Amino acid sequence: MNFKTWKVTGPLAAVGVAVAALTSPAFAQKKYDTGATDKEIKIGGISPYSGPASAYGAIGKAIGAYFDKVNAEGGINGRKLNWISLDDGYNPAKTVEQARRLVEEDEVLFIFNTLGTPPNSAIHKYMNAKKVPQLFVATGATKWGDPKNFPWTMGWQPNYQSESKVFTAHLLETKPNAKVAILYQNDDYGKDYVKGFEDGLGDKAKTMIVSKLSYEVTDPTVDSQLLSLKATGADTFFNVTTPKFAAMVIKKNAELGWKPVHYLNSVSASVGAVMVPAGPENGVGIFTANYLKDPTDPQFQKGKEWDDWLAWMKKYLPNGDLKDANNVYGYTAAQGLVQVLKQAGDNLTRENIMKQAASLEMNLPMLLPGVNVKTGPDDFYPIEREQLARFDGKTWILFGKVYGR
Repeated sequence: MNFKTWKVTGPLAAVGVAVAALTSPAFAQKKYDTGATDKEIKIGGISPYSGPASAYGAIGKAIGAYFDKVNAEGGINGRKLNWISLDDGYNPAKTVEQARRLVEEDEVLFIFNTLGTPPNSAIHKYMNAKKVPQLFVATGATKWGDPKNFPWTMGWQPNYQSESKVFTAHLLETKPNAKVAILYQNDDYGKDYVKGFEDGLGDKAKTMIVSKLSYEVTDPTVDSQLLSLKATGADTFFNVTTPKFAAMVIKKNAELGWKPVHYLNSVSASVGAVMVPAGPENGVGIFTANYLKDPTDPQFQKGKEWDDWLAWMKKYLPNGDLKDANNVYGYTAAQGLVQVLKQAGDNLTRENIMKQAASLEMNLPMLLPGVNVKTGPDDFYPIEREQLARFDGKTWILFGKVYGR
């Protein structure tokens, strides 16, 4: 019934108003789970602000800085975002402790963008047993896209196996008889990348991969592994390492004079956090895959999207490194969450948060052209497209097509 067209008078008028109040979205009943009120939304985060993966701590700080911007502009539907972000040192045992604190003591509505495959693996079953969203995790392991078995966990970035296949597609096209050496972190993150690489090479994997060596996050260096890999005579190198080790590897390879065709996983492609510490000249020619606009790429340093990002950095994250792509990552992930919360409206239940996260189709300003965010009830991989890039000593130069679906 359109109340602008129909005029109701007498005793029925009050009934009509009551019905309108019950049915109009503006008067829809608010629904809250623990962590949400009329005034705030409590969001938990776990990042490695210390330890071997501390370079990624920039992401948690960037998310907090974006939430500061949102709050300064009035919050979301009138609610302020309360970001409770804890340090786990990239130690899975500590992640469990922090997750329990956030869920059981701080009583957050959900946990957002926890960093790393081993830390998220440690709380995977706990979060699903508690039916608390483990949302937009900061890792590309394929396991985060399993809504049937883990309906409370959702990924964010492109999955590692798919990224590896982007590298192998390029390798098979440009160097089909390559001799490949692989260095990988000895956990689910590293193994996921290696599996994707082997799958991408198919039957040729047995002949093309001449050596695979791993390292532990507690190792002081990876010098011995690099010496062994170089000794194989490999002319191609797949570098599956987190930022601290990636910088070590690039620098050490230069010292060793080993110059294979070098593929570097995207999780360590930050110019500020990896290439600069490694010595930019040592990284010339390295390949990676990107889905975010690199803040050191001149082609993206113009226009409204860049101006907005730069203004946010200067106002809300003044001590942040403008060359660090982790700040772009945090900014973009936070924008994705803001959209979820806007869609959720006044129905701030954990179930509805997951429902809205699984109902996204959008472009975000710092994603590469051709890369978008799209999810569905059976698709928990929000970002699935990437483009190859080559380092020129200053920035990553994009080339070729955008891979993915």
